[in-house]
Amino acid sequence: MTNKFLVSSLLLPLLGTLSASLPVYGNTTSNLTVEVNGVSDRKGQICFSLFASSRGFPSSGDDAVQKQCVKITDTNPRITINNLAPSTYAVAVFWDDNSDGQLNRNFLGVPTEKFGFSSNPVVRTGPPKFGESAILVTGKNVIISIKLQSI
Repeated sequence: MTNKFLVSSLLLPLLGTLSASLPVYGNTTSNLTVEVNGVSDRKGQICFSLFASSRGFPSSGDDAVQKQCVKITDTNPRITINNLAPSTYAVAVFWDDNSDGQLNRNFLGVPTEKFGFSSNPVVRTGPPKFGESAILVTGKNVIISIKLQSI
């Protein structure tokens, strides 16, 4: 009887410690919905790029975590990106009104199509830095609004 008592008195606290220290994993992904404001008609498409770092932001789609163009069916188009790891991201969008997949520019390099960025920074002389457009994506559903602008 003493051996059973000794084993159980050592084993129970050990099992309690092990079970308390095991991590519990839950659903840790987020969905990001981007609503684009400033579209005046249904001509063309909205193109967006999602960046997880400053590398390539905002113009190098090759460095984007995700990029996509969607046909405009509403004057406030919405794009949802599913299953993102909680992190800091930045979004760049443009209204591709001629559906060529590019942000068209004039001979000086100034965009001729409307564009916008997450956090809606004011753009005067060049594109914003990643930190100026960064948003924290945590929780199940995050919704942001980007206002299109032109120079």
